[in-house]
Amino acid sequence: IAQLVLFESIYLIYHKFYKNASELVLNNMVMMLCISMIILTRISFDKALRQFVFVLAGTIFAFLIPLIMQKGTMFRKLTWTYAGVGIVGLLSVLVVGVASRGAKLSLTFGPVSIQPSEFVKILFVFFIASMLYKSTDLKQLAITSGISAVFVLILVASNDLGGALLYFFTYLVMIYVATKRFYIFAGGLAFVGLGMYAGYHLFSHVKNRIVAWLDPLSVIDKAGYQVCQSLFAIGTGGLFGFGLGQGLPNKIPIVSKDFIIAAISEEMGGIFAICLIMVCVSCFLMIFNLSMQMKDAFYKYVALGLGSVYALQVLLTVGGSTKFIPMTGVTLPLVSYGGSSLLSTMIIFGMIQGMYIMQAAPEKRRNID
Repeated sequence: IAQLVLFESIYLIYHKFYKNASELVLNNMVMMLCISMIILTRISFDKALRQFVFVLAGTIFAFLIPLIMQKGTMFRKLTWTYAGVGIVGLLSVLVVGVASRGAKLSLTFGPVSIQPSEFVKILFVFFIASMLYKSTDLKQLAITSGISAVFVLILVASNDLGGALLYFFTYLVMIYVATKRFYIFAGGLAFVGLGMYAGYHLFSHVKNRIVAWLDPLSVIDKAGYQVCQSLFAIGTGGLFGFGLGQGLPNKIPIVSKDFIIAAISEEMGGIFAICLIMVCVSCFLMIFNLSMQMKDAFYKYVALGLGSVYALQVLLTVGGSTKFIPMTGVTLPLVSYGGSSLLSTMIIFGMIQGMYIMQAAPEKRRNID
């Protein structure tokens, strides 16, 4: 009942205060939150209850951010604030962070655990957008690349290689679109290949994930157990699934986070899982389309960066669960369990709605150029 009241309230408030908001983006966000609450309640009621608290908090952000974006005119001027706060946030995890599965990911304050990289990725996008908005000459690109490398290297030092990959690809996409120089993109891909090769030899957990990706059955009792259980769940669920409560999702370690799509596929069916992925794809396409329509170059780059972050997270999570790519430990936005991931994604969706509103009613924007 509480969930139904909340979701209905989201619609009512958006329709009343944000006439030009995207109905499709709103529908998709609420649909994915609803699916998340259903499957998390099935897996663990306690986790679902905690997640609902974060949904409440995220809803407040989603409501306030479009208003702040309409009133604020200083976001493009905070270039070095984004960089400074972001780097400090990542360094705090490196120095005093709590290790999980071989990587330092979170800060713990009593019963509360926060994953700063989930929020810093938004600052990272705003930093690159504000740099590219000013200029795309060689000097500006060199500075942007140097600061971006600091973000990525801190994540590598924390053993958060999934996060490092997410940040680097976001940087690469934004630089390529801004400059239209394909050799930069190709060079970046080559650099990723070298990084993966080095990571394989330097980090034992990366080597285990590569081995589990290549032949999970050969290491089913060790590194390949997660992937094998995920594939078993997806395969046995078939097209229509066993039905809620009829599968064995808890056989998959960390099922509520990294392998949530496997649990959904097992109990709700492969068709349902594919439809969910299509909803995610439609979100990315709408954000990308928004980026192309934005007249303001700064917000054009922001929309592109946020869309890239979202699309890459979906690709890394679904690809890892289906053995399409090695597992990276990245969660499925709005669906997987995790307060930091949920809050950061709802902030992103709030920003996207803010840009839809600005694009639909540009005459109401004050002159900020």
